[in-house]
Amino acid sequence: MDVYEAVDSRRSVRAFSDEPVAKEALERVLAAARRAPSSGNLQPWHVYVVSGEPLAELKRRATSRAMAGDPGDEREYPMYPTELTSPYLDRFSAAAAQRYEALGIERDDLDRPKKIAALNSEAFGAPVVLFCYLDRTMGPGQWGDAGMYLQTVMLLLRAEGLHSCPQVMWTMYRKTVSQLVGADDGLVLFCGVAVGFEKEGVSPLRTGRADMSETVRFIGV
Repeated sequence: MDVYEAVDSRRSVRAFSDEPVAKEALERVLAAARRAPSSGNLQPWHVYVVSGEPLAELKRRATSRAMAGDPGDEREYPMYPTELTSPYLDRFSAAAAQRYEALGIERDDLDRPKKIAALNSEAFGAPVVLFCYLDRTMGPGQWGDAGMYLQTVMLLLRAEGLHSCPQVMWTMYRKTVSQLVGADDGLVLFCGVAVGFEKEGVSPLRTGRADMSETVRFIGV
């Protein structure tokens, strides 16, 4: 698959089929993703690949917490700034409205938070979830490195015909995840990435993007 095609076709899929993902495909992706850049070549990421019965058990535990209205574990880092302003708030609101409409969750639904949490805790039906951790001693630069690594992974997944959905939501249940994967206290959960084949018959959702003129300036070109 052409790199431009991989970038254009990558999107956060929220409806996966139960078709299993070959371990060999995941190994190819993760082996190639080692070439992702990192400052000082620290390669700060620690990845746990969970599928099969361990993932089913994790989904059961997380979904049970979600349906019970559990607010989740204390966050170890903020998902968003405390106060979003325009244009960031505008983009966030528009994307959220698109997502929830596609998932069939009405904005005024009183059970909306619980339903969203339950869908996320099921990883949208994905048969594989990758959990990315960083050592607690790492700083903002290494968190940026982890982002570049995960983007590399997600683009390589497209080359294998697979889709993905990064899920920071898993940090809400970080203690449950860490218990199951065996991550020690020296690691902090960055996010999970749901992986699988897209479910047939579900309308694909592509959230809009800002015009390039809003985010890019050419100087001296």
